[in-house]
Amino acid sequence: MLEARTRLGRLGLQALVTVLVIPFLIPLIAMIQGSLQGIGWRNYLVVLSLPQLPLFFRNSLIIAGLTILLVYLCTMLASFGFAKLHIHGKEFFFWLLLAALTLPEIVLVTPLFVTASVTNIYNTYWAVVLPLAALQIPFAVLLTRTFIAGIPDALVEAARIDGASTFQAFKHVVLPLTRPIAAAIIVLTLVGTWNSYLLPLLFLQDASSQVVTQVPSFYQGQYNDDQTKILASAVITGIPGIVAYLCLQRQFERGLSAGAVK
Repeated sequence: MLEARTRLGRLGLQALVTVLVIPFLIPLIAMIQGSLQGIGWRNYLVVLSLPQLPLFFRNSLIIAGLTILLVYLCTMLASFGFAKLHIHGKEFFFWLLLAALTLPEIVLVTPLFVTASVTNIYNTYWAVVLPLAALQIPFAVLLTRTFIAGIPDALVEAARIDGASTFQAFKHVVLPLTRPIAAAIIVLTLVGTWNSYLLPLLFLQDASSQVVTQVPSFYQGQYNDDQTKILASAVITGIPGIVAYLCLQRQFERGLSAGAVK
């Protein structure tokens, strides 16, 4: 890890980090201050007393859990194939997968709606889980492929010599070494899925299947616009992502640093 060796260098580095953090810190402070206006902490009590809130949290947890599981399995298998297996044309398929990163979510809404209607998964969890997973997988594969490529080929070859199949070598040799990048994938996927607003809004029409990002809509309408409750619900919604990052912080940072460079 690089570090400044002189006092002036450390001060300069600290000043640079502070300047970079300020644009992200100001909106967060403004959101918390806004949520405490009016009746103060009771704004949070009002949001927490919402009868539908536990159901919305459950729906978000189910969608996030299924998406994380799907992204993890597909990413690990695809990254192992791209990094360690001799597959004809794998570079073409890898760059084709990365091309999906250029597609914004809003462009895919119409074809996703048609696909969900034709396959009869509209208004089910899968109508949200499958698109969210597909949007997360390309970037996850980009990071994980580089990480797995850094694992010595000798370990895989040794397992093959001992009689292990390709899948067994992947399961018992490669997969245990990918915990840092797995933590990064879990956190990134959780944050992206938990904060998703557009796809659940369009594909989950039943009130019983809504997610936590829909909670602010209870305090905003034609004759109601309670910004304090909206900001309080936004703070409550963001807590799970913060907790997940804090729990996996060390592994997350190791995974990103190892997956970013070869």
